[in-house]
Amino acid sequence: MNQGEKKYTFHVHGMHCNSCAILIDSELIELTYINNVKSNLRNCCVEVIGNFGDKSPDSIIVDLNEVLRKHDYSLSLEKREYEVKWSDFKIAIPFALGFIAIFIFLQKIGIVNLISSQDVSYAKAFFIGIIASLSTCMAIVGGLVLSLSANFAKGGDRIKSQILFHVGRLVSFFLLGGTIGALGSVFQLGGTGVFILSLIVGVVMLILGINLLDIFQWTKRIQPTLPKFISNNILKVKKLNHTLTPLLLGIATFFLPCGFTQSMQIYTLSTGSFLSGGAIMFVFALGTFPVLALLSFTSLGIHDKVKSGIFFKTAGLVVIFFALFNLINSLVAIGVLSPIFNF
Repeated sequence: MNQGEKKYTFHVHGMHCNSCAILIDSELIELTYINNVKSNLRNCCVEVIGNFGDKSPDSIIVDLNEVLRKHDYSLSLEKREYEVKWSDFKIAIPFALGFIAIFIFLQKIGIVNLISSQDVSYAKAFFIGIIASLSTCMAIVGGLVLSLSANFAKGGDRIKSQILFHVGRLVSFFLLGGTIGALGSVFQLGGTGVFILSLIVGVVMLILGINLLDIFQWTKRIQPTLPKFISNNILKVKKLNHTLTPLLLGIATFFLPCGFTQSMQIYTLSTGSFLSGGAIMFVFALGTFPVLALLSFTSLGIHDKVKSGIFFKTAGLVVIFFALFNLINSLVAIGVLSPIFNF
């Protein structure tokens, strides 16, 4: 450390995944008096190095919490006892069951093919996109959207920047998803390869669903994600002051650590087709669009609207439902199990 710099380690409350850690880092490093930030999901702490002058740790926490409050994170000197809000399930379970019942009903009457024996249908990818856009795993993308909205609004270019961001996101998800699908054809995945990928998708979604329930702290440590240094470098793009910066950021979101995105990316590999892989990722991104567009043009914060955690538990139960379907249907496809669900 340079002369005059001090290092503090604070406990973070509200972290759910690596997206949270990256978002916290990206917010705090913007402060002029902070020179280095490193969040750690494993112990839910953040280490900050900077020129804090004569400020006490308590005073520093107040200042940092002011920055993080909009994302529903808070810092403290002492580790707080973790409490599970079991009462949330009294509302979350009925809502989740109702949501699942609607899915099954729509599939039963043939409006959409939400549940298939082997594939992730377009409708299912769309609904997973909706859930992803409202989950904590999309917090980092929402943070980018809000940052863009604030920065470009100063120059009177808010609408154009947001349009470029969403266009870049949708187009890149199709092209890059198609590229992954095409790679699957090169590798010529057989029945075993498709089964393994389907199994991985199911396990990833199951971990995501359990994390959203916010019951077990240890599951946060096993959630798969891209290496943190990749995401940190991607986020540096937002510091570029250029007309095409929003477009580049939209493209970059394909590589950010959202478990839902990664599970869909894994699935597209099994399609073995540029068109099918691109379509799946495009429809998934389209599912995330309504909420992200709402953030873009109204500056609403997801976490400000969901304080009790009821919605996240509801989403977690729905994601677990889809995960179990994927896992069971994968086993049915190879003959290990007999068909269990016939809607």
